Amino acid sequence: MTPTTTRTIRERVASDAVAAADPALIEARGIGKRYGAVRALDDVTVAIRRGEILGLLGENGAGKTTLMNVLGGMTAPDAGAVLIEGRPVRIGTPRDALRLGIGTVYQHFALVPTLTVLENARLGVGGPLARTPGAVERRLAEVGRQLGMDVPPGAVVGHLSLGQRQRVEIARALVRGARVLLLDEPTSALSPPEVDGLMATLRELRARGVAVVLITHKLGEALRLCDRVVVLRQGRVAGDLDADILDGDSTVAERRVVDLMFGGSGVAAPPPTSGVPADARAALAVRGLVVRGDGGDAAIRGLDLAVRAGEVFGIAGVDGNGQTELADAIAGQRAPSAGTIAVDGVEIAGRGVGAAATAGVGYVTGDRIGEGSVAAASVAENLALKEVGSGGEGSRFWLDRRGMERRARAAIERFAIRAPGPATPIGRLSGGNVQKVLLARELARVPPLLVCHQPTHGLDARTARDVLTALRAHADGGRAVLVISSELDDLLAIADRIGVLVDGRLAATVARVDVDADAIGRLMVGGHVSAPDRRPA
Repeated sequence: MTPTTTRTIRERVASDAVAAADPALIEARGIGKRYGAVRALDDVTVAIRRGEILGLLGENGAGKTTLMNVLGGMTAPDAGAVLIEGRPVRIGTPRDALRLGIGTVYQHFALVPTLTVLENARLGVGGPLARTPGAVERRLAEVGRQLGMDVPPGAVVGHLSLGQRQRVEIARALVRGARVLLLDEPTSALSPPEVDGLMATLRELRARGVAVVLITHKLGEALRLCDRVVVLRQGRVAGDLDADILDGDSTVAERRVVDLMFGGSGVAAPPPTSGVPADARAALAVRGLVVRGDGGDAAIRGLDLAVRAGEVFGIAGVDGNGQTELADAIAGQRAPSAGTIAVDGVEIAGRGVGAAATAGVGYVTGDRIGEGSVAAASVAENLALKEVGSGGEGSRFWLDRRGMERRARAAIERFAIRAPGPATPIGRLSGGNVQKVLLARELARVPPLLVCHQPTHGLDARTARDVLTALRAHADGGRAVLVISSELDDLLAIADRIGVLVDGRLAATVARVDVDADAIGRLMVGGHVSAPDRRPA
């Protein structure tokens, strides 16, 4: 974990006089919530003041999203109360939350992909805003200018990049008049310049009296932006900390937060890269690849790529530059318009998912909820999805339920998946634990080529390290790993080489030891780095 901010943290000591002078705009008081035997929230009390940016931190499964769901009307608490300006309120549905001025932007977007940006903004709008012709359009344009959003109101949401969808979600909440904005991992799909722009917007909202709750796993961003940080651990409040602009080393602040998150156990760094000979066998060879996006335009434009056996190759880039189309083409989920894709010499381009899997491609999708898992199915069933019918978990007509459960228990233990048991529906797990299930499913097959799209998206520091360590270990076993990620620190931690994807082409391929995050960031936005920083790999 690298120090990325000049902020530090001291423990909050709030007097009764200060509390009386600065009452909470919204307060969760004594909130409790259980899912079967799992206590997701246990007597949680959190107050959010007007004109405050509050960071809500904790490892995956600590209760952050559950608390957000309670405040946003998605989940009814078993105990406790929610107060708005000191008055108890009932938030039984998301509509209740909107009426009370609480806007929620989820990590897994709630937009309707077949509708336009404007049509999505109109959904759920009531009162004078809905009855006044053109009011929503004008409000959307105003909010768009504040956010620096360059997305046309007539654009179909399903054709937008993840980063664009994120900004549309935030704009929609503000259009509805949110006084409290709940943001779940809002910067995960954004480039560094976009993150800076979003932070400026949130500061402006704070100045206008909007309360912002920021759920994030990026400690540097939280310490740089937030006025206060609340840390949850195992469903309880582990610490309530004030962030002040002070001189000193921010690593002390980060260490304090990490200790609160993980009970002093710390976060081990992934193992260093092992170094792969330049003449090592190419496990993946891509030549002249052209892949069209959902809108029909070329998203990948004549791309050449080789990933060697034993290496982790990272793909960096601003979201929307062809990352999804590249991953889908290699995994057999999208047929290219031109070019070749060979895995260990076997051509798989355009031959479908079955041919890719048979050739030895494992794929961890960037859409872990909508594409990578079946929410209503159990952990055991999700782990076995790719083995059903192949002889691994039975035949086409019967399932080896006992074998599935046995292997699921082993995966739960090996990958530290926080789940009550193999029969737990995967939809009840946190995002980080769903990601561990998907990774365990692919690694169980020991694929010669493993493709991972946004493998640490929305994960806490320790879970992210666990995932990166598993990917590094897979490559060190003599297999190839292709990691497509917007998390530059992750790529710099485990990749042997990094390619920068710009407008569907590799703008540069560099050895990881020759560059830093700033150099990669400049390349991502179409800039250049000096010759010593850009030695070809």
